[in-house]
Amino acid sequence: MSLEKFYYDNRTVKWFAYACMFWGLIGMLAGLWAALTLVMPELNLGFAPTTFGRLRPVHTNAVIFAFVGNGIFMGVYYSLQRLCKARMFSDLLSKIHFWGWQAIIAGGALTLFLGYTTGKEYAELEWPFDMAITVIWVVFGANMLGTILRRRESHLYVAIWFYIGTWVAIAMLHIINSFEYPMSLFKSYSWYAGVQDALVQWWYGHNAVAFFLTTPYLGLMYYFVPKAANRPVYSYRWSIIHFWSLIFIYIWAGPHHLLYTALPEWAQSLGTVFSLMLIAPSWGGMLNGLLTLRGAWDRVREDAILKFFVVALTCYGMATFEGPMLSLKNVNAISHYTDWTIAHVHVGALGWNGFLTFGILYWMIPRIFSTQLYSRKWANTHFWIGTLGIIFYVIPLYWAAFTQSMMWKQFTEEGQLKYQFLETVTTIVPMYALRAFGGLLYVSGLVLMIVNLYKTIRRGAFVANEAAEAAPLPKVIPTHGKAHWHNWIERRPIQLVVFSLVVVAVGGILEMVPAFLIRSNIPTISSVKPYTPLELHGRDIYIREGCYTCHSQMIRPFRDEVARYGEYSKAGEFIYDHPFQWGSKRTGPDLARIGGKYPDSWHYNHMLDPTSMSPGSIMPPYPWLFEERIDRGKTPAMINVMRKLGVPYADGYEKQALADLDKQANSIAAALEKDKLPVKADREIVALIAYLQRMGKDIKMAPAEKPATADASTEGTTKNDF
Repeated sequence: MSLEKFYYDNRTVKWFAYACMFWGLIGMLAGLWAALTLVMPELNLGFAPTTFGRLRPVHTNAVIFAFVGNGIFMGVYYSLQRLCKARMFSDLLSKIHFWGWQAIIAGGALTLFLGYTTGKEYAELEWPFDMAITVIWVVFGANMLGTILRRRESHLYVAIWFYIGTWVAIAMLHIINSFEYPMSLFKSYSWYAGVQDALVQWWYGHNAVAFFLTTPYLGLMYYFVPKAANRPVYSYRWSIIHFWSLIFIYIWAGPHHLLYTALPEWAQSLGTVFSLMLIAPSWGGMLNGLLTLRGAWDRVREDAILKFFVVALTCYGMATFEGPMLSLKNVNAISHYTDWTIAHVHVGALGWNGFLTFGILYWMIPRIFSTQLYSRKWANTHFWIGTLGIIFYVIPLYWAAFTQSMMWKQFTEEGQLKYQFLETVTTIVPMYALRAFGGLLYVSGLVLMIVNLYKTIRRGAFVANEAAEAAPLPKVIPTHGKAHWHNWIERRPIQLVVFSLVVVAVGGILEMVPAFLIRSNIPTISSVKPYTPLELHGRDIYIREGCYTCHSQMIRPFRDEVARYGEYSKAGEFIYDHPFQWGSKRTGPDLARIGGKYPDSWHYNHMLDPTSMSPGSIMPPYPWLFEERIDRGKTPAMINVMRKLGVPYADGYEKQALADLDKQANSIAAALEKDKLPVKADREIVALIAYLQRMGKDIKMAPAEKPATADASTEGTTKNDF
């Protein structure tokens, strides 16, 4: 049979590699800046775009979707062509994919800096970007599937299975979580509310980790680790079992992010069970990767690429053991809302995603530029700097997490809470400093790699179209030797797409349908009323400033939380919250019952200068809230959208809304005036105070015994709560 000549497209691979390094540096610098603001609050600069609440979503989105995203596309475009023995289906689609993705990243970062956010973690980009992501993801899928369909290799290697599973799952997750009702070009409200919004968000959030940070990188691992080691994958059968078990089990595990919350107990338990089951396929994949290096361990001492791969796989194993452990309720009671979760995530992000990406770049760049790596010594230095960076990052955060949790839960012999919340914050600031030092080391290693690869590129000659040849795919694909159960699906990529969709959809359907259709999951509370127009504006400001990145609005049924914050949260409290704001980290205290705890003047001074009310606070000031006017023109549209989402505003209330807004704003301004704090009623600070004073007031709390409310005598009337 004659061989067909063709050319691999390395130009698109090069573009994604450059973008991966560029956005990686930008995203990690944003993360380093955000980390430093917790040590030196003055680095917030008194400027809205550079406050922690806006920097954090920029950092997370840049690292996940820009650094890791471009790393995925770089690896997929390089490996898929060689596994299929075919050029990518369309050079035009490749260009649209690349430039479309970069435009989304740049536009998304800019709008997040400007405060345009949905307020849903890892899905903060507003609806125009959600639509653009959908289009570009379809372009990527069409290009990938088109390449697979015109392949010259009959066998679909397991890495391609992981690429297909990733594409299918992310499409499903993104579309379902992005149901939102637009109010304007850059403002929308989640279609879901409260408990249901929390379930959908963490079904998405957990599985964004599963299917964006894990499955595509497992596909890259199955290609690049054997290539770098010059060894076949240890067990191909393991890899097939790994694929199907992982994509089926992972999709169920999202509710473990909501243990002890107002989520129905059955959903919490379901998430825990499937999280524990995840250990088996995850560790199977890790061991398959490490055992692929059998016979090549002597090279690990000298080869930085293999070092990066070994630590990446080890971190993957650590993170996928820790995740199921954190889903145990007794462990989660300690870890949730502390820095343990942050440490856990960064073991995976820095170790698994970062180090695997670095290893791929060091292996691939010299090959597409027909040269040798400029400096192997620099690459090894990068490995050790990066490894030390991970250690200095995560260990202090584990220490901080246990410190936080133990201090939060301590009572005196008299039954009073032993520590004010601010004491728990100031105690761990040195650990935050060590975390920032670890981040600095990690970023320094990245800079060294960029310089090393730049010098490698300068002395090489880029091969934009790499010549190759292979026999065409026969019309009838023969089965060589003994047929295995997976051979049938390997020859049918479209069926593989369909089966993958069915497997990943089952878990989501069985979790969400009861939560939406069975009313007993979300009991109503008659005293809970819709937000007033002014409170709606205040809530939008709260979300815009990223307050949810530091504060939760979910009191769990623990003695210490009830004593510190008030009656534990109920599912029916959140039926008008679009989106929910339960949070995932307490750098500041919970705010679910903050309404009425302090006078308006306290909130005014606290937002103007947090240290004036809470000496030692690491919260930034928000002076612009005292200058910016409430956008009253949006009020009728806000009411209209909320009504369409099911909030029971009366028909025609839009005409009365502005009058009600002015009445409530004037009342707050008058109260501040009495405390010698003159402020115009149309300023944003007034709306924010209205929202803060509303939180928790709808719930009639039963009288508690003195020990349960003793914290009020030590915190409720002092300056040091925040």
